[in-house]
Amino acid sequence: MLSLVPAPARLDLGDGPGFRLEAPVRVVVPADDRIDAVAVAHLGDLLGAVTGGPAIVGPADPGPDVRRSGTVELRLTGTGEGGAAPDESYTLTIDADQVVVAAAEPIGLFRGAGTLLQVLDSVRPDADGPVVLPALHVEDAPRYPWRGVMVDVVRHWFDVDVLKGVIDLAATYKLNVLHLHLTDDQGWRLELVSRPLLTERSGTTQVGGGGAGYLSAADYAELVEYAALRRVTLVPEIDTPGHVTAAQHAYGELTPSGEPAEVADGTHVGRSKITLHEPATLPFVRDVFSELAAMTPGRYVHGGGDEAETMDPQDYREFIEVLGEVVAATGKDLVVWQEAGVATLPPGALVQLWASGMATDGVLAAAARGHDVILSPSDHVYLDMKYTPDFPLGLDWSGHTDVRRSYEWDPATLVDGLDPARVRGVEAALWTETVTTRDELFTMLLPRLVAAAEVAWTPQERRASGGFDDFARRLAAQEPLWHREDWAFHRSVEVPWAASDGTVESD
Repeated sequence: MLSLVPAPARLDLGDGPGFRLEAPVRVVVPADDRIDAVAVAHLGDLLGAVTGGPAIVGPADPGPDVRRSGTVELRLTGTGEGGAAPDESYTLTIDADQVVVAAAEPIGLFRGAGTLLQVLDSVRPDADGPVVLPALHVEDAPRYPWRGVMVDVVRHWFDVDVLKGVIDLAATYKLNVLHLHLTDDQGWRLELVSRPLLTERSGTTQVGGGGAGYLSAADYAELVEYAALRRVTLVPEIDTPGHVTAAQHAYGELTPSGEPAEVADGTHVGRSKITLHEPATLPFVRDVFSELAAMTPGRYVHGGGDEAETMDPQDYREFIEVLGEVVAATGKDLVVWQEAGVATLPPGALVQLWASGMATDGVLAAAARGHDVILSPSDHVYLDMKYTPDFPLGLDWSGHTDVRRSYEWDPATLVDGLDPARVRGVEAALWTETVTTRDELFTMLLPRLVAAAEVAWTPQERRASGGFDDFARRLAAQEPLWHREDWAFHRSVEVPWAASDGTVESD
């Protein structure tokens, strides 16, 4: 049985023989400068590894009448008569003679190649022998253009290598955004030339004390490049005007007294704030967001805006509106948490809903003014929530969230009164108050992040037709891959994992 995750929009299995993978596999690639040679070489390497021989990667044979049998072909189709296709849409066709991944854009070829690798994983033999891919036809495109995961590297620090693993995980399941929460009360995680004290004084603090770290400018550039090769966009967050104790510890002029704030190594939120009443605030905001924008090739920067609980409402609105002006001047689009929806935001700004129990008036008002919304409901895709009441990691202020709860919701109907057309996408979030190691991080991500990925990619009617049981079966089949990648995960009782003797576990 095929175990494709996220489920494609349409999958038709053929009746005839499938494609026999034999060495040397030939991978035919369009002669187009937009095709990522690294990604194609990786596909060739994986196909070669399965067949026990090298893969031959090269351009298509000349002439329209040449039959390309016995090949895996990546085919750019252009927009065709039907008009412009979604960038990430693709088709995958497998028959006895060839495998064809076709798409209008290179990003679609990348998504289709990812599905091909999942087909390969589904039929990979345990022993030596021929590999036969089943005859099939897939037509696929994402439900939402924003499909993300957020990782908090402030409460506890996670370095470049760990974050590369998160990018690999995201790309495997067709997520395309890594949102990094880089600043908070407990620390500052990004080196900025314009404000060196931010990391000199606040780059090594975290929850509970002890050593931490930060991303140098070179680290950040490396991470951006690594993500881009996997078709993941990095969205950095500098959280303002609340969650700013680390900034005030580094630059005392940001406080009303002019004195540096004490180091914050606890988890209480809502106390800190910066306001435009301090003369140092606006130059600070301009320096930080201008440099951040210059370092970030992607379209978006996140300005925070959450939990400024001690701030006067009018001061808060004015700050958010000035922040919007600063970010717009850099040529980037602003993303803010849902509280900031009450302010007048610049064109192109996005509002990110997070607290399932919080009033949505600001979100609805922003949507009515033309702003799209990212959905991160805490009771479905906050992956720092405990799986169960007795789970050793996580928090429970928004309840307990196992795999079914992460899966069984519809973004189009989540918020009463929100026009479904204003939903830009879905983003799972992992805050790290209780998460301290790589294995703990991945244990909280997996398997729930895969549920969020399918919610974001797969049409609702397709998910509803199979239901959670179908998803859980396909999810369980991912376990061998997670072991190969050394990704720790929680063996939820809601998922029928294979036991060590090959039988299926149940609860």
